[in-house]
Amino acid sequence: MLTITRKLEFDAGHRIPDHKSQCRNLHGHRYTLEITLTGEVIDADGNSDNGMIMDFSDVKALAKEHLVDVWDHAFLVYEKDEKVREFLASLPGHKTVVIDRIPTVENLAQVAFGILKTVFTDRYGTGLRLHKLVLHETPNCWAEITDA
Repeated sequence: MLTITRKLEFDAGHRIPDHKSQCRNLHGHRYTLEITLTGEVIDADGNSDNGMIMDFSDVKALAKEHLVDVWDHAFLVYEKDEKVREFLASLPGHKTVVIDRIPTVENLAQVAFGILKTVFTDRYGTGLRLHKLVLHETPNCWAEITDA
């Protein structure tokens, strides 16, 4: 299997409401996102993407449009974290992204995978698909999810 991987970074805040340590407090991370795609190599003379699974600049543009720019410099908050949601709503123009689960790196990786899977699936009729997504919360801690 041949794959390509594009790495992007973004900053976001979150909290883990019921966590026993300091992670229950509002804080942020410099997240690193690795998107791994698989598919057939494009074989079309004269095509800009000839010889590629997908142009890395297109991977970046789509990931930014659908995920990175949405989450970058936002606070990622669990929909049931009512106190923090109320607080964030009181800040005029605050960038808040509400998700349906606690924003652990594991859950964020699952949400991100779900968003990006639909974006990349068979984009060129070459079987293109999101194979793996890695989300680093810190340089030493991350979650990985692969297409089964």
